[in-house]
Amino acid sequence: MTDLTEKRLQTVRDHMALECVHDWDAVIATFEHPRYELYGSGQVFDGEADVRRYFAASRVPFPDQANEIISLAAGDNDTVHVEFWLTGTHLGPLTIGSQTIEPTGKAFRIRMAATFEFAPGTDKIRCERPYFDSMAVIRALDLKL
Repeated sequence: MTDLTEKRLQTVRDHMALECVHDWDAVIATFEHPRYELYGSGQVFDGEADVRRYFAASRVPFPDQANEIISLAAGDNDTVHVEFWLTGTHLGPLTIGSQTIEPTGKAFRIRMAATFEFAPGTDKIRCERPYFDSMAVIRALDLKL
């Protein structure tokens, strides 16, 4: 394994750990250009201001949202793959479309995967792409829409 590959794997570990403690400045610093493409909802957050709005909005319903890495691997084409548990507790209002669901206090734990695309020759992230079933959290919380 090359030094660059090791650095990229560590960047992903650090990035995910920093998300858990809401150190948004440090999370942003892991990027060459902050960008999230959410496969499941189809949403794209491009640029620092947009990504910071995503962080803030996603933590309103789940302020304790965290992740636990299951597996991590370097792929081809400047990509790192990660499988993880996404966890959280429904402690704030959750807006889905035009409906707002008041906090239930219920916790969730769902299995997800993500890829991290890196800028060529660097350990800076170009894009995080989480892959998930957009209804998985709803099912895990046993919410009726």
